[in-house]
Amino acid sequence: MTEVQDLARFVANAKFEQISPEALQQLKIRVLDTIGVAIGALDAPPMVAIRELTDDLGGTPVSTLIGGGRTSPERAAFFNSGLSRYLDFMDSYLAKGETNHPSDNFGAVLAAAESVHASGEELLTAFAVAYQVHARLSDVAPVRAKGFDHTTQGAFAAAASAAKAMRLSQEQIAAAIAIAGTANVALRVTRTGNLSHWKGLAYPHVSKEGTFAALLASRGITGPEEVFEGNKGFKDSVSGPFQIDWVAEDLERVRRSIIKKHNAEIHSQSALDAAQDIRSQPGFESGRIDRVRLRTFDVAHSIIGGGEEGDKRTIRTKEEADHSLPWMLAVVLLDGELNPAQYEPQRIVADDVQQLMQKVEIVEDPGFSERFPAEMPADLEVVLSDGTVLHSERSAYEGFHTEPLSWEGARAKFDALTGPFADAELRDEIADVVQRLDFVDVSRLTDALARVRRTRI
Repeated sequence: MTEVQDLARFVANAKFEQISPEALQQLKIRVLDTIGVAIGALDAPPMVAIRELTDDLGGTPVSTLIGGGRTSPERAAFFNSGLSRYLDFMDSYLAKGETNHPSDNFGAVLAAAESVHASGEELLTAFAVAYQVHARLSDVAPVRAKGFDHTTQGAFAAAASAAKAMRLSQEQIAAAIAIAGTANVALRVTRTGNLSHWKGLAYPHVSKEGTFAALLASRGITGPEEVFEGNKGFKDSVSGPFQIDWVAEDLERVRRSIIKKHNAEIHSQSALDAAQDIRSQPGFESGRIDRVRLRTFDVAHSIIGGGEEGDKRTIRTKEEADHSLPWMLAVVLLDGELNPAQYEPQRIVADDVQQLMQKVEIVEDPGFSERFPAEMPADLEVVLSDGTVLHSERSAYEGFHTEPLSWEGARAKFDALTGPFADAELRDEIADVVQRLDFVDVSRLTDALARVRRTRI
């Protein structure tokens, strides 16, 4: 068997009964979290524009759009994934050389599952497959250092999970994975320098293409059988050598993923917790801050701290702000929180936050780098104008895999994000369906999501 056929066998053989009770609860928490983040982005200007485009294009009304309406599965996957990705408030998986967001696959899984009238149990199984494939490829085949985006591994996961949700055969699953994996090798420039809307749409594109690859495979279209090991294949051209024994894999990787507490790039979470702690210390006054110094690990410094992926002090847009650790630290020290309200255009460019972020110094600590990704170490020091030094150190936060988010915590985040678009009765209904998803059909969930308002109440 080729390597993609080995992977397809794992996907085809995956069963709901393999998911432990702990992993099942974490899957449901991530479904609720992903839906909440998606609903919270319904009125974001780029998502409004994409919804208008989707309506103009039409499409066979097969799969539900969050906020109402239906279109073809791949277009629904793009729009719904775009919603869950736009706020940059979704979950993450930390590998040593790569960071990804497995919940980005939910739009593909939801659209694919609905297209075949799947059960909630089938959706959860396919979602667990997405986590396993996405995470394990990131563990052993990181591509960021080679100039490729993390959506590159995601193409394999999106196709695998969409094909699983569509109940495709092992041969068809292999074809879908091969098609999507071959055609979606993405450039890391997506996340370097000044950031564009594509930062939040790169994975929705992969979600769309993975779903479409599964649709093609369902009609007998084949893909390169040696996509991984072949001449000019993935290993040869992109990742370098790696091995995964898919026979030995389970469906538990979701338990190693983490959920964001703050509406910010994932590697900032513990540092922002430290900033909140400093705000609570005696003597703190934001107007008296003289300088700020953060020691952090290499990945945080490289991606959001002004390291190898470019300066992070020219901040004009939401996309730039949520990937700038100096800006994020400054706004938390000023406002005490980082939620969607902080990304209002006038807040992003306000003088106080723009001036304070210029006082932030971020340095890499080699010892911290060695502790990552098992920990997320951050050491923050704030010096006030009278010489007073305030200090806080963190190695994790609520939502990290060592401090898993509870259902109650997930529900609180869900309510905060969805309150402007759904009344209490509808929020209760959605949360109840998610909690009982293994006992109901996917249509129960999509029917509820269709009744969410697209404009604020």
